[in-house]
Amino acid sequence: MANQPTKNTPMLYPWHHFVLLPAMLILSIYSVRRYLAVAGDDSEDSRLWFTLMALAVVSFGVLVMLRQHYALQLQDRLIRLEVRQRYFEVTGQSLRPLEEQLTLKQILSLRFAGDAELPALVQAAIREKLAPKDIQARIQEFHFDHLRV
Repeated sequence: MANQPTKNTPMLYPWHHFVLLPAMLILSIYSVRRYLAVAGDDSEDSRLWFTLMALAVVSFGVLVMLRQHYALQLQDRLIRLEVRQRYFEVTGQSLRPLEEQLTLKQILSLRFAGDAELPALVQAAIREKLAPKDIQARIQEFHFDHLRV
C-alpha cells in the first residue's frame, strides 16, 4: 500500500511524443523550406527535395492521426463501462462474468440496444456467437451514438 502512487499521471508514449513527432515536425519544416528554395527547377535536387518533403509531411500527418487512435481506445473503454452499467441496472447482475464470452466488437454493438432488449441480446450473442452486424440487425429499439469520434 505504501508504494502505490497518490495521483494519476498523464500517460505519454516517449517514442511518439518526444522522438517521432518532434523529429518529423523538424524534418517536415526543413524539407518544405529546402524544396521551396529549389522549386521550379527541373533538377534532380528539386525532385529529391519534393519527394522528401512529401514523405515527411505525410509521415507527420500519420503520427498526428495516432491521437485519433488513442481517442478511439478510450471510447471503447467507456462504452464497455456503459454497457456494464446498463446491464447491471436492468438485470441487477454483473456483466463481467459474461464479458469473457463476448468480443469487444459485440459489446460495442450491444450499446445500440434499448434497455428492455439488452439482456436477451447479450444472451443471444453469447449463445449463438452473433457477429456485430447480426446483433445490430436484431435490435428493435435502436439508440444511435452520434458522439463517437
